[in-house]
Amino acid sequence: MGFLNLGSRFDSSWGHTNDCEFIHRSRLYPNSRACYNNNMPIQKCLYCKKEFYVKKSRVKKGWGRYCSSECQYKGYKTGKIFKCDICGNKIYRPIHEIKHSESKKFFCNKSCFAVWKNQHLLIGKNHPKWKDGHASYRQTMIRNKIPPVCKLCGIEDVRVLLTHHIDKNRTNNKISNLEWLCRNCHYLIHDRKTI
Repeated sequence: MGFLNLGSRFDSSWGHTNDCEFIHRSRLYPNSRACYNNNMPIQKCLYCKKEFYVKKSRVKKGWGRYCSSECQYKGYKTGKIFKCDICGNKIYRPIHEIKHSESKKFFCNKSCFAVWKNQHLLIGKNHPKWKDGHASYRQTMIRNKIPPVCKLCGIEDVRVLLTHHIDKNRTNNKISNLEWLCRNCHYLIHDRKTI
């Protein structure tokens, strides 16, 4: 088996000729990459602006607009990048999420959302279990470090202790108006009526 003498047209480093049209006409190397790319149009990637070859059939169908699937994925994104309102991480949100957001605030995960929700939505009158401040007196006693001991009988078991309003006005939550009582003593003070 002899070798073809192609003269200056043969580039030994790549194993094919520099002149693709010569090879294409002679059909010596019909599957050569250089010949294959020579007949394909050059497109610019819509995302990264890099030039690349595309098959003519793909251009006719409207395909071949992106150089890679990664650029295609990034090119299809129509939303915006926001900063998480709690931790400051950058996050992507699509247009439909932006339109349907009531607060117009965006968070990177559920824990950041929970922190914001507890600071802004679930406080005071906005909380679904809000009862005009009636349930906050027990927490007021704990926050002011008043020792949980029944004022009358001295029981220290927190499970049976209640907060009693001295003037019997449940909206008066001043520290001077609150004291710890066990359930039995609280029942007796309120004339044997369950409260």
